[in-house]
Amino acid sequence: MAEPEFRSSVTTLAATPAGAPALTDESPLTKVSVRARVGASPLGVDFTRAARRDGVLICGIRPDEWLLLGGEGEVEALLAAAEFDASVNRIDITHSRLCLRLTGVRSASALEKVCSLDFGDMMFPDGATGSASVAKVSSDLVRDDIAGEPSYLLLADRSFGQYLYDAIHDATTEFADSL
Repeated sequence: MAEPEFRSSVTTLAATPAGAPALTDESPLTKVSVRARVGASPLGVDFTRAARRDGVLICGIRPDEWLLLGGEGEVEALLAAAEFDASVNRIDITHSRLCLRLTGVRSASALEKVCSLDFGDMMFPDGATGSASVAKVSSDLVRDDIAGEPSYLLLADRSFGQYLYDAIHDATTEFADSL
């Protein structure tokens, strides 16, 4: 039996105004949740931190949960190579979670319009993770800079996809041509 075809919950993408942070839909990434006892670190990444290994972004999003993001083959290979004990559970959540990426020098300022976290470099450096309400949607956030440019991944329940995309896009528009 074939796996279901992935379809994003973001159905309408808006153009990025010149100078505004770029907002992209990265929902097709494979997303796997790994759960273990509090205090364990089965993937070697601590709570509130993220690191890349073999093409997979490993995010410590809760004291007992890690999120793996990447290509399907890379995530499967990393999981196959990991030595988990019987207390570790993993589940593919690709079809249940939305993943947006906001990139640009003003991306932190745009996020701060819709979220109460401080996204400054001292409080939320590259490789940091957190959870918060973004435009009133419970979300996991990961700073994952690209070529030295600030970049944030936002993950939430896919049912909020278009709403969250539109809210974040709206927050970026005031930064168009502001540099």
